[in-house]
Amino acid sequence: MKSINKVILIGHLGAKPEGRYTQQGISTATFSLATNEVWMGADNKKHEHTEWHHIVVWNKLADFVTQYLDKGHLVYIEGSIKTRSWIDKNNEQRKVIEIMATQVVSLEKTKV
Repeated sequence: MKSINKVILIGHLGAKPEGRYTQQGISTATFSLATNEVWMGADNKKHEHTEWHHIVVWNKLADFVTQYLDKGHLVYIEGSIKTRSWIDKNNEQRKVIEIMATQVVSLEKTKV
């Protein structure tokens, strides 16, 4: 049986995307994305939770996000979840869960 690793998010950028190039000259960019959830609890009070996602984009999509997106922009993202781990300089195991975006669409109104 096949499996599916697909993520769809709509949220606001936490900061301007940071672009850079690999040693091979491939463009990449990373940014944080906030998604919010609001609900009324049993105590009849409004509760809110913000989830932060680490987003990674490559090639022309990386060029697009670094050029056109900024902190606070509302965007639609499609991609997949990837887990990456490494040993840091203090010899401690580190792990990060990232969204490898294959599509990023700005949902901001364009200025005319």
